[in-house]
Amino acid sequence: MMFDMIAHLLSINTVLYHFNLGVGYSLSYIEAVGTIFGLLCIWYASKEKFFNFYFGLINVTLFAIIFYQIQLYANLLLQIFFFVMNLYGLYAWGKSTSSDDGLKIRWLSKPQLILTIIASLIAIGILANFINLFFNTLTLIAVKLMQLVIPSIAMPALQPDPYPLMDAAVTILSIVAMVQMTRKLVENWIVWVIIDLISIVLYAKQGVYFMALEYVLLTAIALNGTIEWIKAARKNNEG
Repeated sequence: MMFDMIAHLLSINTVLYHFNLGVGYSLSYIEAVGTIFGLLCIWYASKEKFFNFYFGLINVTLFAIIFYQIQLYANLLLQIFFFVMNLYGLYAWGKSTSSDDGLKIRWLSKPQLILTIIASLIAIGILANFINLFFNTLTLIAVKLMQLVIPSIAMPALQPDPYPLMDAAVTILSIVAMVQMTRKLVENWIVWVIIDLISIVLYAKQGVYFMALEYVLLTAIALNGTIEWIKAARKNNEG
């Protein structure tokens, strides 16, 4: 009985509210809760609270369940990466709170910044050209792994990416921003702002206007994080 109730709440077919924006959008309970925890994660990260990663762990777990249900297995694997990075963030930030010489909010050095920009642009260019192969390969790997537990899982129908450059940019920059956040680098917020702006355009183009509105809110939080961390970095530099 309890398992059936949990399964019902975690189903994308259990709709919380239907929005009549554009072509319409049905918001499930699992997406609503996952989004709330994602917002909490980003908000508390902007306040330099190490427990933001707990919210991040819940967020990526729920979104992994969503991607499993809609058969976006490549995105599911990316959530596993973000899960690991949230665990690392808990360790790195938690360690710094108990040590005077731990992590402090700071900027990348100029050589590091230049290298990050160049590497990111190259990675985005490569992924944009091979994005279908990349995600198809990730999907195949995910399916093979899941078939070890659930043999009945079948390979989903794979469609070509309609927006390869934007999807490649969001994928690469999300990885960059997550790594930078775990190291308390100010640039992570600037990267998140770029990601959120791209996502607003991407979801609007796909007619998912509610998701686009969510990213407007995420952009505002990321901008606040940018301002807060710039102030903190200046203070740490003066100290």
